[in-house]
Amino acid sequence: MDRIVNPCEYDYITRNKIMEELCKKYPFIKKSIIGKSCLGHDIKALKIGSTQGYCLIAAAFHGSERITATVLLMFIENLCRAIAEDGIIAGLKARRALVGRGVIFVPCVNPDGCDISLLGAKAAGNRAAEIAKLCKNDCTHWNSNLRGVDINHNFNAGWEELRKLERESGIYGPAPTRFGGFAPESEPETKALTELCRRIEMRHVIALHSQGEVIYWSYGAKKIPRARKMAEIMATSSGYALDVPIGLAAGGGFKDWFITEFSRPGFTVELGLGENPLPIEDTEKIYNRVEEMLMLCAIM
Repeated sequence: MDRIVNPCEYDYITRNKIMEELCKKYPFIKKSIIGKSCLGHDIKALKIGSTQGYCLIAAAFHGSERITATVLLMFIENLCRAIAEDGIIAGLKARRALVGRGVIFVPCVNPDGCDISLLGAKAAGNRAAEIAKLCKNDCTHWNSNLRGVDINHNFNAGWEELRKLERESGIYGPAPTRFGGFAPESEPETKALTELCRRIEMRHVIALHSQGEVIYWSYGAKKIPRARKMAEIMATSSGYALDVPIGLAAGGGFKDWFITEFSRPGFTVELGLGENPLPIEDTEKIYNRVEEMLMLCAIM
């Protein structure tokens, strides 16, 4: 079986070529550019199906978590193949399962951060010296965007409280991770997602991160109908545990903002186990564990 997506490390240019190949092979994919990164790189969305309310699955918010983009692209390819061939994915007839359903994928929210983590400070262009200094010449664990802002701390949900926690931890400005910016929604990568969700009605959203094999499904005191049941279905399918983030992991995230803004279900799924960046050799194992869960997310 010829594959377009393989379990490999992909930089921005190669990842873009893969998305172009997927769209060429499967013309029912609707591609759009939802924003630009700080470096001017396209943040692309791939849409399948048509409905009034979509499921949104986004990945690679953090540079060192770029394996999530590869896992998501593998799922997109397998889903599209099943649709084109009227075949089965995760035990479901793809065409039948997606009747009246639509799903939007954003494989890489933070293309600049992913390239910095993968390729080093040279990927930061004229900010290379600044980035090298911030990460002490080792960009392996870089999570932020080009400006040193952690995208998943930059959403307007408990942002002020999270900012206080950052300061208590000694984080006052641009950093490799966990700096939420000087204002919520200050970053173009953040705005790409918030504007997409304001423009297109989403039934629910899933943010793919690594690592931990846990699912976060709630935020604050807000009770969202269906959210707990959906999370339990996702957990049963994947074998991942349900959990609640604490400390610097709580607030400021995409699913927190979505729950706050729209009172609809939002989930963060931490793929795999180990230390980020997870070894690319883990990709197939991670994918096989979550394929059914991703399919259920697309149709719930």
